[in-house]
Amino acid sequence: MNGADKLCDVLLVNGVDVCFANPGTSEMHFVAALDRKPDMRCVLGLFEGVVTGAADGYARMADKPAATLLHLGPGLANGLANLHNARRANTPVINIVGDHATYHLQYDAPLTSDIESLARPMSQWVGRVETPADVRRMTEEAYVASVSRRGVSTMILPANAAWGDAEPEDLAPVAVPAAAPASPDKISEASAALKSGKRVAIILAGKALRAEALEIAGKIAAATGAVLFSQQSDRHERGAGRVAIRPVPYPVGMAVAALAEYEVAICLGKGAPVAFFAYPGMPSLVLPPHCSTIDLGGAETNLLETLELLCSEVGATAAQAVLNRLTQGEVDEPTGDLTPDTIGRALARRMPENAIICDESITSGRAFGQFAPGIQPHDHLSLTGGAIGIGIPLSVGAALARPDQKVILLQADGSGMYTVQGLWTQARENLDVVTIVYSNRSYAILQGEMRNVGVNQFGKNARAMLDLDRPDLDWCLMARGMGVEAGRATTIEEFSRLLDSALANKGPFLIEAMI
Repeated sequence: MNGADKLCDVLLVNGVDVCFANPGTSEMHFVAALDRKPDMRCVLGLFEGVVTGAADGYARMADKPAATLLHLGPGLANGLANLHNARRANTPVINIVGDHATYHLQYDAPLTSDIESLARPMSQWVGRVETPADVRRMTEEAYVASVSRRGVSTMILPANAAWGDAEPEDLAPVAVPAAAPASPDKISEASAALKSGKRVAIILAGKALRAEALEIAGKIAAATGAVLFSQQSDRHERGAGRVAIRPVPYPVGMAVAALAEYEVAICLGKGAPVAFFAYPGMPSLVLPPHCSTIDLGGAETNLLETLELLCSEVGATAAQAVLNRLTQGEVDEPTGDLTPDTIGRALARRMPENAIICDESITSGRAFGQFAPGIQPHDHLSLTGGAIGIGIPLSVGAALARPDQKVILLQADGSGMYTVQGLWTQARENLDVVTIVYSNRSYAILQGEMRNVGVNQFGKNARAMLDLDRPDLDWCLMARGMGVEAGRATTIEEFSRLLDSALANKGPFLIEAMI
């Protein structure tokens, strides 16, 4: 047994049985060890941003971490943008980053870099293995930190720690401290606010947006008159039969208006909502200045138990939460031009039960979101950290975690180009993903942001940076070149026919919607 074998065994005994990988020379002993472990599923990504984004999507749906295998500092650096998204989603991920043998570092070989400094901004925990004897302890530390702190752990594995001899030993799952609810004082403070007669908003994020937690929050709202809001989060269980909740709008002006009347905000899963960006003359904090905030804990808190305790304290256990009504059948079959609105209607009419929506549609998918409360129950995975290029990898990870659920990816064309290589992984793993590309051939979100700062006329240089033409992108050719069947829609009728076929069959399919 060598250090790499020991690392694999520690991961497996703790339930980490998927490894998303883009390895290099320094990781070959770990690759050989993985080859000796048939219980570990190894998934290749052709770019490290696919690897890290897929690990994020997997953990959001599996509720446990996957491992990644990355090649030294440059490989980690290539994956950092989607590790940023994972950090903002409070997703558990365990990165294994290879490094030169310890005795080789002194020679400053071409791929030598400061891996710790690269890892630290996106990681809750960073550690370096020194010898094979350290492997078990460090791997267990990485696992516990990732799961208990709901975040990214990065473990650096020098090549000689991987190939060096390790002592066989009996392994058992490591104990992970149970998450605690909010303190009694905080729960009492929130209870008093709910009973005060003031206008109260309960703003939920993270695991507070799972169906069971939402139902308890709905009881509290029904009994007290508080209004429920959601913040952008890792995974929101929404749709018919689940508790009605209002999203905090993305545009800062709309967010300020939506929250203007509230005197108290009770926040669970994330702190008070803030504007995504600063704008001239607009506030950074979207709650009104007179609104007091009660923070009942973030991702490290047992949010379900916190809500149960609060529900009991306000006497709402017998209350009936307001649930979304199934209105899917009331959505008219769209006709006319192919637009984000008609696409949203076509998809809303056809949404299968328990689908997983991976959403990197940016501007174009908002039309579908308006139908979300009344369509079939589904999971919604969003772009948590704002670093574009997560949509395709997110769909890969989600489909691997839940192979019996249909994954539907709403993908902006500009963002999709960051990690288009993920389509190859969809094909190789035969993942049941329908990718809908909103092909407007522009960075439409950035055009909107230009207008937000007062620029309404775009000159030659601005258009050169905001338009995706000259040449036009051909998503069908790109998809087919990576093994994914694809079709192009120029009318809503064509789109609906392609969507019907994609939903009726298993395996990856891409629809390029020429909006």
